[in-house]
Amino acid sequence: MMWCSRLYGGVTGLSKALTLVFLTSAPLAAEQVAVVAFGDSLTQGYGLIEQDGLVPQMRRWLESQEVDVRLVNAGVSGDTTAGGLARIDWTLSDDIDAMIVTLGGNDMLRGFDPALSRQNLAGILAAAQAKDVDVLLVGMTAAGNYGPEYKQAFDEMYPELAKEYGALFSENFFAGLGSQDPSEVANLMQPDGIHPNAKGVALIVEALGPDVLRLVEQTQN
Repeated sequence: MMWCSRLYGGVTGLSKALTLVFLTSAPLAAEQVAVVAFGDSLTQGYGLIEQDGLVPQMRRWLESQEVDVRLVNAGVSGDTTAGGLARIDWTLSDDIDAMIVTLGGNDMLRGFDPALSRQNLAGILAAAQAKDVDVLLVGMTAAGNYGPEYKQAFDEMYPELAKEYGALFSENFFAGLGSQDPSEVANLMQPDGIHPNAKGVALIVEALGPDVLRLVEQTQN
């Protein structure tokens, strides 16, 4: 209706009515959701050039789904659940809407008591809950070398905490690789056998992406 204003020196009553109809009937664009990826070296992109890391690849995947998300990389190489708990308050700034939590792998590698890991993760989820930040908790699985009791306690803390704090849950960070057998996924891993290579990350993103979409949709609603 800008041409009416320029030709006649103002908007007529009819033009005002049409403008009002247009404004009220036009669909509103969904606001961009700010999501922080909160984790350790798996999130940070250890051993990879930046564009091949988890967060940049996830950004591109979300763009391919036409989802407007600002994904922040808050991965710290070597971080434990205790380290995550120590930095959660300043990580959850007022502009953050949602969070992906991928922590616990280093706790397991160092043989930390799952009860302590659980307590730290609970503190992280409680902090997010207090700030009304939606969470996707990504599970990890323990190796069997610590015994069945350790593995059960470690593996079960993720779904139980997700349920307790009302978080979305993704069962296993490495699910996209298709196997837990190191010999079967060697071509998808870096030489250390712990961190995925660029191809492995792509498969992880493809499997984890739909859960991230669920998180974004929940945050928007």
